[in-house]
Amino acid sequence: MRTWLRFVYGAALCLVMWPASAASILIMGDSISAAYGMDIEQGWVRLLDQRLSQRAPGQHTVINASVSGETTSGGVRRLPALLKQHRPEVVVLELGGNDGLRGQPPKLMATNLARMIRQSRQAGARVILLGMQIPPNYGRAYTTAFAQVYPTVAEAEGAALLPFFLDGVGGVPALMQADGIHPNAQAQARLLSLAWPLIETALKAR
Repeated sequence: MRTWLRFVYGAALCLVMWPASAASILIMGDSISAAYGMDIEQGWVRLLDQRLSQRAPGQHTVINASVSGETTSGGVRRLPALLKQHRPEVVVLELGGNDGLRGQPPKLMATNLARMIRQSRQAGARVILLGMQIPPNYGRAYTTAFAQVYPTVAEAEGAALLPFFLDGVGGVPALMQADGIHPNAQAQARLLSLAWPLIETALKAR
């Protein structure tokens, strides 16, 4: 949490100097977007901030509200205050992985994700949903139901979808930390490359 506060605080300082027309992007994620196991400066969200700053100086601000261990239930509780505080034009939801690892009901996860998408759209933001998958040892029925949540919710709620955020990263030893769950620093550019097309499209729709 301390790392996240420092990052958001830094973004807020930049916001003071940027023009009122700057587009804000709110990242609601878990440890994958909170740069677990590495310096926050190495994470894909920070790389996104750097890319936007290089391409259009002063035109975007990235708020990283990701928290390690976060679930969709936690996201539902935190999101309203963040929407009110930051008024983002784009909301990126990277949540659900911890729901799956804890064996939470996929229906509950779907309800929570749908609620966050509606809250974001009602606040005037475009929404991007970054999908996840869980290991097969949870059983075929559960892993299938879990994976289906993302496309089902995205279609029903009109959110842009990246089916699997760890595509080409998960299961690749050279790109994963020793725990086999979290991407390492070398994987962060790949994560950004996966999320970037959807983020770029959302920003162009301003």
